[in-house]
Amino acid sequence: MNAPFKTDMLPQWRLDDLYTGRDDPRIAADLDKAEALNRELAKLEGRMVATRSRPAELGGILDRGIDLYEQATNALWRVGAFGSLSASTARDDAAWSKFEADQRARSAQIAQLSLFFTLEINQLDDVELEEAMRAHVPAQRWRPWLRRVRAGRPHELSAELERLLIDKAPAVANWSRLSDETLARLSARVEGETLTLPELLNRMSDSDPARRKAAAGALARALKERTPTLALSLNTLAFEKQVEDRWRKYPSPAASRHLANEVDADAVEALEAAVVEGYASVSHRYYRLKAKIMGVTQLDHWDRNAPLDQTPPRTYGWDEARGIVLESFQALAPRFADTARIFFDRPWIDARPRAGKQSGAYSHPVTADTHPFVFMNYMGERRDVLTLAHELGHAVHQTFCQPLGTLLADTPLTLAETASIFGEGLVFEKLLAEATPAERRGLLAGKIEDAINTVFRQIAFHRFETRFHAARAEGELSTDQIGDLWMEIMAESLGPAIRLDKGYRSYWAYISHFVHAPFYVYAYAFGDLLVRGLMEKRREDPAGFAPLYETLLSGGGTRTYVEALAVFGLNPREKAFWAAGVRQIERLVDEFETLV
Repeated sequence: MNAPFKTDMLPQWRLDDLYTGRDDPRIAADLDKAEALNRELAKLEGRMVATRSRPAELGGILDRGIDLYEQATNALWRVGAFGSLSASTARDDAAWSKFEADQRARSAQIAQLSLFFTLEINQLDDVELEEAMRAHVPAQRWRPWLRRVRAGRPHELSAELERLLIDKAPAVANWSRLSDETLARLSARVEGETLTLPELLNRMSDSDPARRKAAAGALARALKERTPTLALSLNTLAFEKQVEDRWRKYPSPAASRHLANEVDADAVEALEAAVVEGYASVSHRYYRLKAKIMGVTQLDHWDRNAPLDQTPPRTYGWDEARGIVLESFQALAPRFADTARIFFDRPWIDARPRAGKQSGAYSHPVTADTHPFVFMNYMGERRDVLTLAHELGHAVHQTFCQPLGTLLADTPLTLAETASIFGEGLVFEKLLAEATPAERRGLLAGKIEDAINTVFRQIAFHRFETRFHAARAEGELSTDQIGDLWMEIMAESLGPAIRLDKGYRSYWAYISHFVHAPFYVYAYAFGDLLVRGLMEKRREDPAGFAPLYETLLSGGGTRTYVEALAVFGLNPREKAFWAAGVRQIERLVDEFETLV
């Protein structure tokens, strides 16, 4: 039996850089500041339309208005980030849940004051905006933000309806809160221990088959008890989305996500097609080879990420993980390591698992005038080192963007995952280069499993969401119907070498993206395969790559993904681009097969 990894000395963040607590008077001050800024902005209502024939005057109003809008956004997002960060480590604390909900409601009321602004911008013609920016040059810096605002123009509603949606958004968000709190309270007894959701998921990668099976069964039972609540949340939010999508005239449930990502639906469809075509040659074939190594013809689903033998996998202490990540980032360019090091030196990372802390990992950018915070549940395994690199990749990216300001630093998901997945790739390269021949097979297996989880599993999630939302349009789905759909989609992606038992029917319920960010998940596959193209460019010219890559990250949301990748000679609109990334993963399976 593995000795439990000691987590009690892992770092916890301090949020003092934001506020010292719920009663910090700066919270009320920032909300008052946001309200005052928005009221100042409201004095400009009608003036853009009124000056549309006077370009220089219009340009000045536009520049002044966006500046006020950004300042108000900073104040609101700062308070919102504090509530979200605090609640994510205390989902069992009703006081933090109340604080988060109350601040969300207050922020929505304040945000209403600026609602007119983007609506009025979109009343202007493209020619009028261009003439205004030519006549008032400082306004040109906002061109990328205006591009994104204008993209939503065909889907805007009347001011009254937009105000209604803002008004009721905090109430709708409580369905996500219900899901979060339900999962945060989830625990199960396994072999005399009480394990939380992150600990149960981690136990399913244990070297002991009996421990994996026990954890999988306990998780299945715990999820099944909660699926009525979790299914209600998912159904309700999906219906809410249907109504809004219908009013906004989006052509499909995923269309609003594509718009936010500034990605063509054709590009996502090409990505999906390339990955699905690779099911047989990657995930199906890999699991068949893994089953052969483990002496069976079929693996139980809890063995998907199991070590290849029963030797306890090596664990990595926090300081060791820190060194691996920083050395890997240093190999790319010193600025990447220097930026990441700041997060270790200051209390900006929360890595310690504990009761009430939600599962998952993220880097929250907060605002461009503060700094990101990194959240994860570190268990000491290789995957945790890679997760640390992933989230610090986000944090470095978010830091590089800060000089742009909050509005321009905001990066579409299609590029937002680039630095994070690249960070993982750098760490894996280091681990593989330093591995002994005996360790190489295990590392290669881990890399393939990570690729399957990031690319093939996420596209399967995307296909599940697509099917679920299509079915939800016909009416509410029961837990059995959701389970049937989940089993069909996951079996298709995993292949015949994976056995899915009846307990697996409830595993959809812990995927929080389905509730929080519908159709987010394809961004992981998008980012992974995109990064494979970038890493190939780095191998071709390491010295020339680093400054181009730094420029890409520092650009935040100022360029579309097509524009950002053109300098590397990459075209993600073509299926061939995605197929080339899938072939890279196939070659990893080819190499693994020689070691079986």
